[in-house]
Amino acid sequence: MSTVLIIGATSDIGFATAKKFAANGFNIQLAGRETSILEPMCSDIAIRYNVICTTHKFDVTLFDTHEQFFHSLATKPTVTVCVVGYMKDNEMVIKSQAETLTTINSNYAGPVSILNIISAYYASQQNGTIVGISSVAGLRGRQSNYIYGSAKAGFTAYLSGLRNKLFESKVHVVTVLPGFVNTKMTADLNLPKLLTAQPEDVGNAIFNAVKKKKNTIYVKWFWRWIMLIIVSVPEFIFKKKKL
Repeated sequence: MSTVLIIGATSDIGFATAKKFAANGFNIQLAGRETSILEPMCSDIAIRYNVICTTHKFDVTLFDTHEQFFHSLATKPTVTVCVVGYMKDNEMVIKSQAETLTTINSNYAGPVSILNIISAYYASQQNGTIVGISSVAGLRGRQSNYIYGSAKAGFTAYLSGLRNKLFESKVHVVTVLPGFVNTKMTADLNLPKLLTAQPEDVGNAIFNAVKKKKNTIYVKWFWRWIMLIIVSVPEFIFKKKKL
């Protein structure tokens, strides 16, 4: 039976993704900072779907723990899904060095660090799938969230390069660009309902992308066209917009 590792599993998207894979017969490894939150989630998954579920303490910003974390897994996952995300108000972030570094480390440096370790293992096995949750915010910098967006832009570029590098090693890399999602992280935002996905939509999209070996996916199809328009606006016009 195959195993999926969910990094950042306490998130709404992480839990929804875990349930989707479990419903399709995967054993589940839930990794996150708060194992007290993960344990009841894991029990629910194990009972509901009759699979093996384990919890693992992991903080993506504690770089020195990454090697030990992965090598301590008794069963190595065949699929790894990195759902880690951190987003706060941009004005607060740019005024606080600590918040700036947390945003960069949570959305880019930390995920890159752990996925480098996992991808090296997969390459040695000539097998495995990596899924990274990035963001449409990384496709063009906007004044309202350019710290978060720039970190996600870096992560998107990383996943693209990793996919290129690992192709000959028979390791597949999926980039997920969800658009707006109704989660705890976005709870204080006034999101347009028609453009907003649910965590279950993302979980379903991730599973299908892994199954069909997709490269880059938008959870809601229209985001591809929305972002194409936004990216196409000339800079001399775009820089004047309040976005």
